[in-house]
Amino acid sequence: MKSYKAFETERLIIRPTSIEDKDFIYKLLNSPKWLRYIGDRNVRSSLDAEKYIVSRMLPQLEKLGFSNNTILKKEDGVKIGTCGLFDREGLYEVDIGFAFLPEYENLGYAFEATSTLKRAAKDEFGLTNLSAITLEENKASRKLLEKLEFKFKEKIRLPEDPAELMLYSLRL
Repeated sequence: MKSYKAFETERLIIRPTSIEDKDFIYKLLNSPKWLRYIGDRNVRSSLDAEKYIVSRMLPQLEKLGFSNNTILKKEDGVKIGTCGLFDREGLYEVDIGFAFLPEYENLGYAFEATSTLKRAAKDEFGLTNLSAITLEENKASRKLLEKLEFKFKEKIRLPEDPAELMLYSLRL
């Protein structure tokens, strides 16, 4: 299997999501904030999570060299969240996205991981711009995007998604 880029910070390991993460992905995709702010992906079991990883995450990783990453705490290897760069239909620029289990929110992990991925987007993957999308009601996500220096651009809708989203943009 081909090797893909992984990153480390002071407290975190950020590595491409793989099938071995299926139990974690199942738990994360069914967490209350994921369901509320990102949406139900109909992942009802670890097997569904494995299928989701294989069909939704791995193809982009194999094509572009980046996709969704699983975030682990360095000190104990506990999986706490995800952060990724996504080539989404309906967006002109690669999108940065993130989600954490509730018990790991508000501890600085999201900023640490997304800052690292933001740098990697430019330095490792040669991107010149990033976008980010979130629901207007997701104040924590909007606050993090603004801390990362993203600027609100416009409200949009993605294909086959009825939700109105706030589109943010950043020149790297």
